[in-house]
Amino acid sequence: MTYRPYVSHSLGRLGRTSPRLALPALLATLVLPASLLVAPIGTAAAAETDPALASFYAQDATWGPCADRSPRVQCASVEVPMDYRNPGGRALELALLRVPSTGKARGSLIVNPGGPGAGGMDFAEYLATVFDANVRGAFDIVGFDPRGVGESAPVTCLTGKQTTRWYRTDPTPDTARELRTLWQRASEISDGCLTSDPQLARFVGTDNTVRDIDVIRSAVGDEKLNWFGFSYGTSLGAVYAQEFPGRVGRMILDGGVDPKLDAMEVSKDQSDGFQLAIQRFASDCARKTGCVADTRNGVITAINALLRRLDRNPMPTDGSRRLVQAEALTALFFSMYSTDLWPTLRTGLRDAAKGDGTTLQVLAQLANDQTGPDNYGTNIASAFYAIGCWDFPAPPGIPGLRSAAREWSRNVSVPQMAQAMSWGNAPCSSWFAHSPTPPQPVTSTTDAPILIIGTAYDPATPLRWSRALAEQLPTSRLLVHRGDGHTAYGNTSMCIDDLTDRYLLTGALPAAGTTCTS
Repeated sequence: MTYRPYVSHSLGRLGRTSPRLALPALLATLVLPASLLVAPIGTAAAAETDPALASFYAQDATWGPCADRSPRVQCASVEVPMDYRNPGGRALELALLRVPSTGKARGSLIVNPGGPGAGGMDFAEYLATVFDANVRGAFDIVGFDPRGVGESAPVTCLTGKQTTRWYRTDPTPDTARELRTLWQRASEISDGCLTSDPQLARFVGTDNTVRDIDVIRSAVGDEKLNWFGFSYGTSLGAVYAQEFPGRVGRMILDGGVDPKLDAMEVSKDQSDGFQLAIQRFASDCARKTGCVADTRNGVITAINALLRRLDRNPMPTDGSRRLVQAEALTALFFSMYSTDLWPTLRTGLRDAAKGDGTTLQVLAQLANDQTGPDNYGTNIASAFYAIGCWDFPAPPGIPGLRSAAREWSRNVSVPQMAQAMSWGNAPCSSWFAHSPTPPQPVTSTTDAPILIIGTAYDPATPLRWSRALAEQLPTSRLLVHRGDGHTAYGNTSMCIDDLTDRYLLTGALPAAGTTCTS
């Protein structure tokens, strides 16, 4: 099941992604903003001079060939303490990938695609193909799999079979039996994390990843961090600017997350964002040949009829498993990440109206990075919850989620999408532990200029979040993209790309109030 549109860099740009690029699992509770560091303010900033951390900061990344990858990229690893309060204890090995500069590098540009739970190694390799030649000449592009993710001490909470079962669980329970099933399977995720590695499961939150980023900065030989974070990666960047204000170099935050929101506030804002996105899709679809209807209202009516039908009976596909409502919802959410996916969704809805769920199921499998009946290309199904559920205080239990589902679905275009957004918080409601620090506004004393990019119709990170983040970071400047889809750089606006590249190369921010249109 699940419908937390996973927050990562515009993954709908399928035509330009590397075959190895991990696509998102559209899990359940959506963008999970970072909580602040558990350590007192000032402690993190002193990390490099802390004798207990000296061996970690003394590391130099030793770059060499990457197994099963292009010869143009290099790999390395860096050790970090699992628990920064006990650096002499267990250490974790983080995997890094570098695409070397084509010129004389002025340093590294560390990139993160979002998540939480998305790996950055594949992403760095992909993003290097998107950057302007001048940017590629100026920076080594570096990506890393955060702790608990991919090749960096991956956390495991679900087996492949459990993952498939979870993705197919009814996300809009309307009977006692469906609710019991949802709650039982949601609880299994937390239990699975503790069973697999009870120590690791308690140390994969954002607070520790921010500390890891500073160790990586030191290991690649940079005095200051150059950072390009998308979606949840903006939370990592913003908290880094708070904790290490003197070490901020170039910093771009595309698809800003508002750190002061709790899990339910995040889900409500995203629910509203996806309702607007599906309306815009419906208007576009109605103008195209092969749409299920020739008016926006007609398209919305067809979507709702399909979801009601699937709530009663699965639909045949050309595979061994029938299309269930959970997969159709995943296809809808996923397709709102990029207009590049709208034609495929248009075809899928038309086919489903004729009783064939194949195309919608393929979209769901792509969204979930499903490579076989019970096989997945990444561990994001586990990592998203392990990281995100720790970062937030617990969402409400069954009565609260039921109430929110009812309230959010009133007077909206596709009520079952809104219901799924509320119930998607169920795994975190029963999580074993949470960060003691509640979400709150980020602050920073940095004097470095920071570029924040927000997209007007971004469903997963609404523009108001980028505006809020810009207000919290005094040296930042907001650049607005008037367009659709999740995040902006490398998408459809040369204006966004050009202004971002200029900032990377010169440090010059766009003029206040600048808006780019696709």
